[in-house]
Amino acid sequence: MQNRLKGKTALITGASSGIGEACARSLAEAGCHLLLTGRRAGKLEALARELEEKEAVAVVCLPMDVTDRAEVEFGLGEALKRHEIDILINNAGLALGLEPLDRGEVEHWERMIDTNLKGLLYVSRLVMAQMRERDTGHILNMGSIAGEVAYPGGNVYCATKAAVHMLSDAMNVDAMGTKIRIGTVAPGAVETEFSDVRFEGDRSKRDAVYAGYDPLTAQDIADLALYILNAPGHVNIQHVRVMPTAQRNPYLLHREES
Repeated sequence: MQNRLKGKTALITGASSGIGEACARSLAEAGCHLLLTGRRAGKLEALARELEEKEAVAVVCLPMDVTDRAEVEFGLGEALKRHEIDILINNAGLALGLEPLDRGEVEHWERMIDTNLKGLLYVSRLVMAQMRERDTGHILNMGSIAGEVAYPGGNVYCATKAAVHMLSDAMNVDAMGTKIRIGTVAPGAVETEFSDVRFEGDRSKRDAVYAGYDPLTAQDIADLALYILNAPGHVNIQHVRVMPTAQRNPYLLHREES
């Protein structure tokens, strides 16, 4: 397959672990220079050193909390004065709790809305403006099958991911007349730190999510992202749903008996 990514510059949010880290590794291997954001500066810096040495690409760390509008506008705004972004992967996101709406914790709701939705907006607004000036760019938003079908206890998380899907559609409309491409990946069950965060470190609850079947891995999603981003300029892959073979739809998940 032709490599159309070499020499491009990609910005990845939530790059310190999971899907974001896997995307960073795959894009660096393809020859992309990187700007990596995340709240864990130490992990970002360690990843940057590794990728610069291994792949001979330039990696810039931008430790920031995407939920902080002022922090994003200052930190990312300054970075955009020095770097032209060809690719944006909006990956930062999280889920908290599984309570019914009437028992939900408002603090959990606010963190999910601030991260999954408002953080994506804060980052995309700045990057898309630069892409429009250059009349080129590719934005890939990490959605979820939870944005297509609600599940018990998923209420606010599902709503944020549904909003991400709708925003991707709206961003494509907004990009009419430009060469900017926007796509969404909607994964099913992926084994990352996602459930560790949701269950606040409760390993038994976390392990139960992935018991009895082979879930997707962060690398599976990174491989798909690489394929989407490497498509020819006239091809805009707007939405992809991907699930483990054991998961036939959001509710049908076959688990082997132990």
